[in-house]
Amino acid sequence: MLSAVALVGRPNVGKSTLFNRLTRSRDALVADHPGVTRDRRYGLAEFDSRRFLAIDTGGLGEHDDELGMGKLVEEQVEFALDEADVIVFVVDHKEGLTAEDHRIADRLRRSGKPVIVAVNKSEGIGAELAEAEFHAIAVGTPVSIAARHGHGIERLLNTIAEYLGPEEVDDIPADAGPRLAVVGRPNVGKSTLVNRLLGQNRQVTSDVPGTTRDSIFVRCERDGESFVLIDTAGIRRRARVSDAIEKFSIVQSLQAISDARAVIVLVDATEGITDQDLHLIGVVIEQGRALVIGLNKWDGLPSRTRTQLLREVDRMLSFATFAKVVPVSALHGSGIADLLRAALVAHEAAGRKVTTSRLNEILEDVLNKNPPPLVRGRRVRLRYAHQGGRYPPTIVIHGSQAERLPVHYKRYLENAFRAALRLTGTPVRIELRTGDNPFAGRRNVLTPRQERRRTRVMRHGRRK
Repeated sequence: MLSAVALVGRPNVGKSTLFNRLTRSRDALVADHPGVTRDRRYGLAEFDSRRFLAIDTGGLGEHDDELGMGKLVEEQVEFALDEADVIVFVVDHKEGLTAEDHRIADRLRRSGKPVIVAVNKSEGIGAELAEAEFHAIAVGTPVSIAARHGHGIERLLNTIAEYLGPEEVDDIPADAGPRLAVVGRPNVGKSTLVNRLLGQNRQVTSDVPGTTRDSIFVRCERDGESFVLIDTAGIRRRARVSDAIEKFSIVQSLQAISDARAVIVLVDATEGITDQDLHLIGVVIEQGRALVIGLNKWDGLPSRTRTQLLREVDRMLSFATFAKVVPVSALHGSGIADLLRAALVAHEAAGRKVTTSRLNEILEDVLNKNPPPLVRGRRVRLRYAHQGGRYPPTIVIHGSQAERLPVHYKRYLENAFRAALRLTGTPVRIELRTGDNPFAGRRNVLTPRQERRRTRVMRHGRRK
């Protein structure tokens, strides 16, 4: 289970900049759920083989009370504090310690959770000097950073890692079978689907969106296949996330995607593919999980609408063509067996072992059909491949100048390996590695005879 780290502090102290730095990308957002006026963003951060969810919050204090903004932002921060396992209190070194910082520190002290004070905008200043003033708030461990330039981020991550502790392990045994998470927007029929697979009303279902509040692990066996279903709370569009309990469920839903090996994204066929569905599918692919898309409430659509919907799905999911789309009706049970079979097939493909000889056969065939393009006038040479991991299948390719391979050719390699290995329902990752040049940094010392020849050739060239 992933731990959650909340970033809190006054406005304009650099929380969002730090969030982008921790997630290593400005658009590496796992979810974006604002209140009425301020965002709460969720991102996946990774450091030293450890992962955690980073939560960006709105600034506390200094708001126009006539608009009621201060109260709304404080409610958002309270939600983040309840979700978080560790709190990073971001302060501004240039502005120094303020009365608002003292007020926030008092609130964080009452939370009883580990607090780290990130002294931002302290570039060009010694760590001890930058941190000295902020020992006075008597909460957490001050760490000087410069989020914009990346200074001190590694030290901050090391400090965060000390408080994360060991990875949480649930009580589901490893031999219970593959873990399949069921995710989607509220009221698309996730719990109804789980009940149909179980053959009983194990989960509470309702027409009211957001009935499920926690991610629930359920052991299941169907047609001789054993697996674990993870029923998650609905992830709804940001403008509609207002209930406190529902906000608490977002982190658990994102954690469930991380805990699963295969994910069923359930879509309401009566509404079609929405932006939130596309974003959620992107999150699943980004985390490398096997993917199956279920079009629920299919039975209520007329024939012409079904045809139009399938065309729309093909067009909008051009970035996830490997994922199988299965029309289902969770309420009546039609298509459920096909959906489960597709999820198990995707799980098997994501964990398949492939021999090195087979991968090199595929690589040789691919290079013969379509060799890499010239980069700066030189040919990129890919020499051999081997498997670097599973869940998702990772193929490591070694060569010369491999890091210069264009993105479009890397995508071509992914599709070629997926087709050759018949990997259905899982993303494929290609890692390119360039061997060390044994002559790098070494000067070619010419002999006296070579020097005379070089001088003669250059003189001849100047005459021409």
